[in-house]
Amino acid sequence: MEEFFDVVVVGGGPVGLWLACELRLADLNVAVIERREEGVPQSRAGTMHSRTLEMFDLRGLANRFLACGKWQPSWHYGMLDTQLDYSRLDSRFPQTLRIPQATTEKLIRERAMELGVEYHAGHQAETIRQDHSGVTVEGITDKGPFQLRGRYLVGCDGARSLTRQQAGIGFSGHEASHSWLLGDVRLDLPDSKLMITEYNENGGLLIAPPGEDGRRRIVVTTPDESDPALLRQPPTLEELSGMTRKILGADFNMRDPFWLSRFSNETRLADSYRSGRIFLAGDSSHIHAPFGGQGLNVGLQDAFNLGWKLAAVIKGEADEALLDSYEAERRPIGKQLNDSTLTQNVLMTSFSRGGLGLRKMVSDCLAFPEVNEKVAGQISGFSVGYEDVGAMRAFSDAPCSAGAGIRAPDRRVRRADGSEVSVYELLASGRWLHLSFGTGAMVPLADALPQEAVVQVCSSERPHGFFEGAAAVLIRPDGYSAGVV
Repeated sequence: MEEFFDVVVVGGGPVGLWLACELRLADLNVAVIERREEGVPQSRAGTMHSRTLEMFDLRGLANRFLACGKWQPSWHYGMLDTQLDYSRLDSRFPQTLRIPQATTEKLIRERAMELGVEYHAGHQAETIRQDHSGVTVEGITDKGPFQLRGRYLVGCDGARSLTRQQAGIGFSGHEASHSWLLGDVRLDLPDSKLMITEYNENGGLLIAPPGEDGRRRIVVTTPDESDPALLRQPPTLEELSGMTRKILGADFNMRDPFWLSRFSNETRLADSYRSGRIFLAGDSSHIHAPFGGQGLNVGLQDAFNLGWKLAAVIKGEADEALLDSYEAERRPIGKQLNDSTLTQNVLMTSFSRGGLGLRKMVSDCLAFPEVNEKVAGQISGFSVGYEDVGAMRAFSDAPCSAGAGIRAPDRRVRRADGSEVSVYELLASGRWLHLSFGTGAMVPLADALPQEAVVQVCSSERPHGFFEGAAAVLIRPDGYSAGVV
């Protein structure tokens, strides 16, 4: 028997679950299908950047993640000596949070269950087909075949995405040309040694700060790791230890591996993020070497961008053209992500005298505060903006206001009754937010939105550092401005 949903999400990792949370917050009927019976046990992606924490804060969830991770005051770029300083970011979270992917997935799944997401574990999708009115996915479970149908379907099913393949979307990019070995291990190093990087003619490595279980992540490569055939060989602790000794002269009594893996610099970007009623998000749309810890962060923000748009179209609040803005806004971010990791790849595979000199020169450039701040903004997600107003035209024919697509900083505003509330608290319901400051001014687009879709707040004064000179601001459900007057 076929079950029908507003949206079917293929892939129940962090990205798919987060998208489902956003859809349920808008009161849509959503199903997630996941081939695994259990969540991932390994730490895998272990870096949560500031903008992702702000994203969770926009839904009142940031403290759940903060309670399960460790702050890292700076972060690396290309394993250079000069690290990125996040302390200048205008945010409540001017640092990086070290948190295992398994924990992130667990917390998002708990949120999904609270919201009533229908989650189907042990469901292996096999065929996906769409027509003019919806998308059907068929597959198998240990109890037999299943069939689900949705008005839309989103593939969050990873680098080998069945969704992408069956939608006929190309995955252009670069083959692997170098590999790295990764391990979560115990080392005899004091906790005061937060992060260690070393590059010389023998290779390069990074040792990350200890996690909650006391283990450290070590990532290592040598000039010999350029053979793609190495990716097919199972990693061993002895190999990781030997490479570490070759570079540092010691392995710090490396032992007790929880996870060993290899990864490469294969880099690809989906030719499109949409085919009709089918969308892609996360690793199904972009893959790359995990330099800078950006991938999962960008995937979660893909989902955050798409969720409110699907909801607005399905609920009849916006024209379907709004859905085209998902690719227009997010694919350039995916390309920027891939360009960033390819740039770091050059720095991290340069072991010659000239290559090591290049690393020093770039590291010296990062010591300039303006350069450091710019790169930190890119890696953390703070520099992301959506200047194209195409998304807003799907709601109204009225002229679009200036100032669209700018990240809204969190500030406290004083309401008419004298009480104070933060901007992000006002956005926690997933609705739009219209703020006017004393004059009663109105962003024209706010009039075109359903009254129940907008939180209206009139404040006696505009907070310091919040859209300077504005009389009114309309903020999208994902925390970016839709117009300023």
